[in-house]
Amino acid sequence: MPLSEHEQRMLEQIESALYAEDPKFASSVRGGRLRSTSSRRRLQAAALFAVGLFLLVAGIAAPFKPGGFPIISLVGFIAMFGAGVLLMIGSSRRPGAADAPGEPSAGASPSGGRGGPRPRKSGGFSERMEDRFRRRFEQE
Repeated sequence: MPLSEHEQRMLEQIESALYAEDPKFASSVRGGRLRSTSSRRRLQAAALFAVGLFLLVAGIAAPFKPGGFPIISLVGFIAMFGAGVLLMIGSSRRPGAADAPGEPSAGASPSGGRGGPRPRKSGGFSERMEDRFRRRFEQE
């Protein structure tokens, strides 16, 4: 079910308040994936996957099968699985590293840099949200 226009505005307000309160946390949870992978990590995972695939096929074709079980194929499968895990984990972000494209930097305002810094209201983000929540239920 899509959000109504009012709900979308409220969500945008919450998001902008989150950016104002803690931009580092907000940029870390903004992406859909847990962490982005670097091109070096992708290349390593692709190479490991190719080696694993080669071992998987070679283990089936090779006459070396102690106890009738293709050990080399098992090693190849584990290597391919490791390549998938390597891709899923991604690279860890270093403090001070540049943000991903589309994410505002830690010093930028969430509104895209328009208007300069907003004056801080009294109370924190959670207090303002609690006040809004109370007012909403008092109106009903």
